Amino acid sequence: MLKRVAVIGNCGAGKTWLSAQIARKLDLPVVHLDAHFWRPGWVQPDQDEWRAQVAELVKEDEWVLDGNYTSSLDLRLPRADLVVWLDLGRVTCEYRAVRRWWTNRGKERADRAAGCPEAIDWQFLKYVWRFRRDTAPRIEAALGDFQPLVRLRSRREVARYLQGDPGDIGWR
Repeated sequence: MLKRVAVIGNCGAGKTWLSAQIARKLDLPVVHLDAHFWRPGWVQPDQDEWRAQVAELVKEDEWVLDGNYTSSLDLRLPRADLVVWLDLGRVTCEYRAVRRWWTNRGKERADRAAGCPEAIDWQFLKYVWRFRRDTAPRIEAALGDFQPLVRLRSRREVARYLQGDPGDIGWR
């Protein structure tokens, strides 16, 4: 039985939504890494402080961790029973990120730290657009031969995955 699931992928890919769906199906708590990473005013923590915080989070026996943060994959992967990689196209991710910002602009979200209202800037949009080129290779290197891994590359694959039991994932 799955007790620890890491959900990774580009901004706008749907990590938060998918994590909630998986958590509901498996009756597990969701941990939104964005809520732990960011400090009020969108201030990033010190790298050592962040890694110590992630190390504490992954000590728990049950979780669905929602977030990318490649700098902490080495702490999360050894504890994960499953990694779900939302590897959707950049146009989809960009569109969803902009839509999310437009819908929630200036508002705080439950999956984020207090004091970090929905915002968007060119640096963020460039990150989303260049994710496959700049970040995906680091994810692939960190994952290595990690199994079990589910890599979902389209909205159709996500829907098909959710129709089943995440415990019977049909490895990809």
